[in-house]
Amino acid sequence: MTKDVIALTQKMPDPLSVIAGLLSGGQDKLVGAEGGGAVVQLCDEQGRPLVSVEAPLLVQVRGEAQRLLGASEPQVPYWWTEARATTGVREAERLAGTFAARLATLTGGTAWPPEAARSLAVVTTDGVSAVPTPAAAQPAVDVLTDKVAVVIQDRPVVAMTAWLSDALRAAANAELGLQIVTPAGTRLSPAVRNSLPGWPSRWVVRDEEVGYYDGLSGAVLEWKNGLFATVDPPDATPDGPRTPVADAFGTDIQDTGERQLAISFRAVHPADDRLVLGGALETLWREITGEPPVGWGTEEPANLPWSLRQLTDVARERAPEPTWLVVVGTPERPGHATVRISRTKAGVEEDVTLAFGYGPGEEVPSEAVRAAAEALATRHDLQSMLVQIRKARRDLSVPPRFEGPGVPYAFVLGAEEVRAMPGDRARRTPLRESPIPLGPRTRPALYYPLPGDPGDLSGWQDFERLMRHLKGAPTR
Repeated sequence: MTKDVIALTQKMPDPLSVIAGLLSGGQDKLVGAEGGGAVVQLCDEQGRPLVSVEAPLLVQVRGEAQRLLGASEPQVPYWWTEARATTGVREAERLAGTFAARLATLTGGTAWPPEAARSLAVVTTDGVSAVPTPAAAQPAVDVLTDKVAVVIQDRPVVAMTAWLSDALRAAANAELGLQIVTPAGTRLSPAVRNSLPGWPSRWVVRDEEVGYYDGLSGAVLEWKNGLFATVDPPDATPDGPRTPVADAFGTDIQDTGERQLAISFRAVHPADDRLVLGGALETLWREITGEPPVGWGTEEPANLPWSLRQLTDVARERAPEPTWLVVVGTPERPGHATVRISRTKAGVEEDVTLAFGYGPGEEVPSEAVRAAAEALATRHDLQSMLVQIRKARRDLSVPPRFEGPGVPYAFVLGAEEVRAMPGDRARRTPLRESPIPLGPRTRPALYYPLPGDPGDLSGWQDFERLMRHLKGAPTR
């Protein structure tokens, strides 16, 4: 039974509706609060949380419930209210389901998953207690050791929710890794994949045959010394010892015809009171898809309609601390981006990682890449950009199985970076094709074409040679 239950409602859950939902454990259940009141908790007799309820989120972006839950959603705008049950307490799971069912009934909506929210009856919890909660644990953390915080998720797509964002931040502050444990059928949102730190953080997938494996590498895992770690390799082979890889991860890529156009870029703007952020991303999005993004937010689901002004206001309010954002497209043209805005000595930096998905028979608009690059280089202070094409899912989610790496399609060097290169280094490269100037002749950016064939990884060799050359290192 799932640990997370979500109510999707047309009306805002008013205090009376929330109270009625919280009485799902009976009138004698204790209620506590965390995060300055942003999280309300149903507690056992010792005050330990059984169910934690996040503050309702108004979602004004179409398609987020389908993308993250595989669920039908009310007409936008609608309210998204999450309840998370304490792991290992069956009554807590029933409490969360009843809370969501009552909330959906009173405020007009549905609960996800349907099987977890079928009863409106009071859940008997006499004598039920939760395990003591470590002081450093967040509501999303299920196991805390001196090495890692472990989060157990059972939902179609693990998203960068407020729960998970808090857990990542708490783990980082405590200098711990974060390990996310899921069933085999779960996928990651690109936002989670791009934000997951390196070792000892990892995605742990439960598997019937081997127990656990790493969802990104396939390495077979076991719980030892307070964290999930790779199993010891078998006896040495002629090629040396190797960590076993789960059969479920697979290594053969079956070409379904699905593709992703993946782009990462950095823009560095002069710090100015008139600066409007997000324009580079919007310009690129329009060049590639013909329309702007539809939504953004500081967590998932992305809940706000696209607005450069509001995005800029949020970043200004958080400065000098960095701002992390997620940006999405329409269900008809899947697009997903993560944006990190930070103030540095160079100015205001926007680091963007985005991808667009295409199905069989849909053409990847690779020819639009050069126009997008020129627009960013001439109008949006582009520093550098890397474009790749991948054989990967159209919906952009990350499955727990092998997906081939992207191959470089193009690299772009901004005008300031070109000008800073000594002599003709930026223009005379070891590549077969010469770079293409973008923008004014007197101050051009340079566009370096690369093979971009998803079936040919040799493009990475060309890319490595180019990088070594631009850095002034000897080329091989």
